[in-house]
Amino acid sequence: MNKTLGLFIGCFLLPVAAAITVLKFDLAPTSTTNYGRFLEQEVVLPIKSDDKMWSIVLNLPEHCEESCEVQRKNAEQLKVALGKHSQKVSVVLFDHEIAFSVLQSKQSTLAPAAFYLVDKHGLVVLEYLYQPNPESNRLVLKGLLKDMKKLLNYARSK
Repeated sequence: MNKTLGLFIGCFLLPVAAAITVLKFDLAPTSTTNYGRFLEQEVVLPIKSDDKMWSIVLNLPEHCEESCEVQRKNAEQLKVALGKHSQKVSVVLFDHEIAFSVLQSKQSTLAPAAFYLVDKHGLVVLEYLYQPNPESNRLVLKGLLKDMKKLLNYARSK
């Protein structure tokens, strides 16, 4: 066998062997850099994007009182905290009137008083659950802002 053919076969077999090793011995990295939680099932919300790249959606079901009021105030603060990115992101309140008229079953799959990152096609990407402790909830919202800025910077680099 000549040198070129051996090098060609080696360049093919080495990555395949490495991939099989990683999969067989479960050596894939398990940590992530996002602060939100990925949803386990696909949920598409009927959100109008208005030429916005992303939406931050607050789920406000019918039987949600104190936690929803706290999150409603946080949603107003998120609009301000987005700063220069507020032109690219919309903050949407997904309440029971909208859900009843559109798709109530989808709202029931979402956690009450939780924030969701939604792309311009309505696909829910990340979930940020409400924390009753104010300090923990502040950290969750801070993580949401970090994830949003990371997504916007990534989209800008394309």
